[in-house]
Amino acid sequence: MRTLLWKLIENGSLSADEWESLISCEDPDFSEELKSQAASARDRVYGRKVFLRALIEFTSYCRNDSYYCGLRRSSSAERYRLSHDGILSACSLAYDLGFRTFVLQGGEDPYFTDERMASLICDIRSSFPEAAITISIGERSEESYRRMKEAGADRYLLRHETADSSHYKVLHPASMSLENRKNCLRVLKRLGYQTGAGMMIGSPGSSYRTLAEDMLFLQDLRPQMVGIGPFIPHHDTPFRNEPQGSVDLTLRMLSLVRLLDPHVLLPSTTALGTADENGQIRGLDAGANVIMPNITPMDARRKYSIYDNKKISGDEAAENLGYLKAELEAHGYIAALERGDYLS
Repeated sequence: MRTLLWKLIENGSLSADEWESLISCEDPDFSEELKSQAASARDRVYGRKVFLRALIEFTSYCRNDSYYCGLRRSSSAERYRLSHDGILSACSLAYDLGFRTFVLQGGEDPYFTDERMASLICDIRSSFPEAAITISIGERSEESYRRMKEAGADRYLLRHETADSSHYKVLHPASMSLENRKNCLRVLKRLGYQTGAGMMIGSPGSSYRTLAEDMLFLQDLRPQMVGIGPFIPHHDTPFRNEPQGSVDLTLRMLSLVRLLDPHVLLPSTTALGTADENGQIRGLDAGANVIMPNITPMDARRKYSIYDNKKISGDEAAENLGYLKAELEAHGYIAALERGDYLS
């Protein structure tokens, strides 16, 4: 295993079989070495900074019917949309708290047309010219992505969820296409976005081999951001009775992604903090360097239920920013509210 680990560190690439060997290795001593190497790789590029992004979940409507998501079209989720002015107000609050990155996340809501999104992004850009704007609203056309980029968007998050075509069909209805998802990510990179992909760990039908396919895809795409979290079931989906994804395996994947690209912006996700009380700190210790405190108005935040028991008011919430800063400092990290761009 250590030979493979050093090959990864030296070359930044592995074969599918080699990835599977590293992913499946549960030896505690090796896990500690993997975590240590990942943290060291991050520290050489970014130091001990943890970039804090203001998360604004601005719509819970979604046209898709993904089998794992509590916001799927056929669920009974209580829907909401923040208004244009409401989103600007959330950005203003985040800015006053010191945040210099806004992450606008939502379902694939047809209400937010290209015109509405371009207008919104343009207003955010003119109001907060030095802030980074990240968008995460799913699959759209190349022209849509281009218009948002021209309006002032800097980054786009689009988790691919799984790079294995058979596994993708387990998670999504036939109307959705893995190839289209991958093509969207390639388009985003070509248009100059700082592009984020990512996957669920332990989702129904997954295996060490499917995770190896994820690593091959990331190895080829080379995104600037990667979002990884454990699968957590939602009671209003077909996967309601499926087991939660492994926290330890999630941490191992975080470390491997960090070693694949020491420069990657790698969140320690809310899902990880939901699955494990100390999950977000453990994620940082495994090589992550981003946390996204939630700035969404509380009445809406409660409705953005993509999985059960999602944390909305703990140290991942923007209201508790002081506590989060102190917690990070206690573990040897530095809370950074700056833009925190990818360092190439």
